[in-house]
Amino acid sequence: MSASTVSRVLSNPAMVAEPTREAVIAAVSATGYRMNHAARNLRKQRTGTVVALVPNLGNPFFAKILDGMGRELARAGYDLLVADTLEGEGRDTALQRFMDPSRADGIILLDGLVTMPGDPIGCDLPPVITACEWVEGLALPGVMLDNQEGARIAMRHLLQLGHTHIGVIGGPPANVLHQARMRGVRDVAGASRLTMFPGDFTLQAGQDAARMWLDLPVADRPRAIFAFSDEMACAFMAGLLRAGIHTPRDVSIIGFDDIEMGSHLTPALTTIRQPKRDIGRQAAQLILDRIAGRDIMPVTLVQPRLMLRETTAAPPE
Repeated sequence: MSASTVSRVLSNPAMVAEPTREAVIAAVSATGYRMNHAARNLRKQRTGTVVALVPNLGNPFFAKILDGMGRELARAGYDLLVADTLEGEGRDTALQRFMDPSRADGIILLDGLVTMPGDPIGCDLPPVITACEWVEGLALPGVMLDNQEGARIAMRHLLQLGHTHIGVIGGPPANVLHQARMRGVRDVAGASRLTMFPGDFTLQAGQDAARMWLDLPVADRPRAIFAFSDEMACAFMAGLLRAGIHTPRDVSIIGFDDIEMGSHLTPALTTIRQPKRDIGRQAAQLILDRIAGRDIMPVTLVQPRLMLRETTAAPPE
């Protein structure tokens, strides 16, 4: 039995007659033979790997997105490699490290602040798509939430409850998510009073915002808070609780993302849901289409949803 016949059975069994296929499988089982995937990928000029570049691996927001990506890629025979872009100077080289076709067949970029090396859509480079975040001014295909609409939904909810003074805990000003969500806030704020608190989507930012809120004169404290991430919302609520301020009795709080922790709090966090596994799955499908050279939609928008729980109520009298 030739080596080419064995290879054909292992890589494309439908092309081999059943008696031959059964004989090869029996021989493989008896000898304990294992296919050399590295050699096969080298022959096909592919790595069998897709890289996901994430801005903060410690952020629980990314867990379900990466799970959705990994499962979808595995079904297509690809491994998912996850790397942190590393804030600061690391973002200048994060993408360059994986633009060599010998390291990855495709790249899924989840950080909109990385430096783009040359032309990321060049035919001699691995294809690059974006997920969740995007790079302003660069027409990369991607999958993302309608962040502006998500912010509109959050603001409408607070306004419908009767709040007229709303605090907003934002993200880094240069971040595309912060900018899109601020557009949504302004779309529906109308004559409402807004008080801005700086943030960066982290727990620490939520704690800092709570201290700033407590330092305000009582009459100037917004009685509703829209945090641009659930982590900030959870930390803000905890910071107020330590000072004897209760949610939603004294302050309503709504977050953004719907991370798993939020639904297990007491009270459970009202938030804007991102369908994270679906975003990951769609991003994986998109990069597989790009690797295969298939036509794709330039941008896939995923719709947000209000998860109404226990941290929002009408303003106190």
